[in-house]
Amino acid sequence: MAPGMSLFSVQAILILSTEDGSRIFAKYFQPPHSAPNAPTSSSANPYSDVKSQKAFEKGLIDKTAKQNGDIILYDNRIVLYKMESDVMMYVVGSVDENEILLYNTILALRDSLHILFKQSVDKRTIVENYDLVSLAIDEIVDDGIILETDPTIITQRVSRAPTQDMPVGRIDLSEQGVNNLAQLGKSKLADWLRQAPHANPKSKEEDDPPVVWSGLVWSGLVWSGLVWSGLVWFG
Repeated sequence: MAPGMSLFSVQAILILSTEDGSRIFAKYFQPPHSAPNAPTSSSANPYSDVKSQKAFEKGLIDKTAKQNGDIILYDNRIVLYKMESDVMMYVVGSVDENEILLYNTILALRDSLHILFKQSVDKRTIVENYDLVSLAIDEIVDDGIILETDPTIITQRVSRAPTQDMPVGRIDLSEQGVNNLAQLGKSKLADWLRQAPHANPKSKEEDDPPVVWSGLVWSGLVWSGLVWSGLVWFG
């Protein structure tokens, strides 16, 4: 395909360790619309096997480890990079690719990880949250085509669901924990019955479960929606 007529822009996205140059994350892309007998161009990705990829990565980390810039020309490729703590992030494109476009891509990756990990971007965090890193990169680049560079949108798409509304994992299911939940539910029920407009103020049943009142049955341990409430509604 003629230059400038393809959306294919990124040949590789890499995250390498600055300590030993080891690979933390690597994803290489091939042009999706190459003619079978077309001559090899700078947009084609020559790193088709692990050996050539590792050699490229080793040379890249050696070349950029002691530099303070953001862009280099390496192996006839434009490489944009950012260093964070003990990792180096790279976006690799062809020699005739738009540098500003690639620079916005590396910024999108860096800023997305900052938001996801609350500024703590290092090797350990990336390894422990490898799934989120992979999803973020897939939101930024797909098959070498840049899809999104807004870090806020990217993180909204890949963030884990909030856990505030589903505290099941923090519920103590020991005997003491169950008793505490029962007492809490009993107290909530008593308060609700006292405030109900049709409740009998002289009734003592509100303090002695089980209680049946207006379709409400005291259960002690009841899952109501996403909140433990101590109440079950039957009608």
